[in-house]
Amino acid sequence: MINQTKDKLRRGETVYGAFLRYCEPGLVEVLGQTGWDFLVLDAEHGTMQPRECENLVRATELGGVTPIVRVTTNEQPVILRYLDTGAMGLHVPWVNTAEDAQAAVQSAKFQPQGRRGVAGSRAASYGYDISWPDYIKQFNDQSLVVLQAESTEAVDNLDRILEVDGVDVIFIGPMDLSNSLGIPGRFDDPKFKDTVQRIADIVLKSDVALGIMVANADGAAQWKQRGARYITIPFEVVLRQGCRNYLDQV
Repeated sequence: MINQTKDKLRRGETVYGAFLRYCEPGLVEVLGQTGWDFLVLDAEHGTMQPRECENLVRATELGGVTPIVRVTTNEQPVILRYLDTGAMGLHVPWVNTAEDAQAAVQSAKFQPQGRRGVAGSRAASYGYDISWPDYIKQFNDQSLVVLQAESTEAVDNLDRILEVDGVDVIFIGPMDLSNSLGIPGRFDDPKFKDTVQRIADIVLKSDVALGIMVANADGAAQWKQRGARYITIPFEVVLRQGCRNYLDQV
């Protein structure tokens, strides 16, 4: 499959996605019909295991939405199992150094770009419909690698992180970043705003896309104006706002 989200980013477009941590393929199937570019299947802050992730990936394919999985940790065996489900990209949390970034890319890509193990998994059509050289070449080209910058250490090392080949998006993790700054959840604090702007300024000078979590459509519009091209929102926020808008009207 073509990774439509990565294709749009390569063309300089902005893509929109939602974080989802519920292991319900029917819900994913419905969301896939509503126009999202991608869904982030959240194994880090949810109960999702590879088996459940695989069924969610199947559901995304019905609606043509790109399945991206946020893994629990930056470890090769963990990344391998979640990517073998057929996910077309991954979010890697707590990438604080260039070495962390290199480890994530190496775990995501096959040789010669990485060291991911090859098997006849679902991601490889169980070894039936494509030759192994073609599959490896296609996956290395189509897989999306999103690294989360969510600590002061990551900010200090961001220039070196961006030098790692294979990184597609630097994603600002607002909650953990604010906690790292000693001001958890205080997103209006000048210290937080200055740090976020510092990240944006560094990333926007590179070829890597800037990713951000927003709380509403106004925030998405503002960040698009500021140069972010990988814009996400928690599914719970969309659900809550939609329900409240409906109930307020009726």
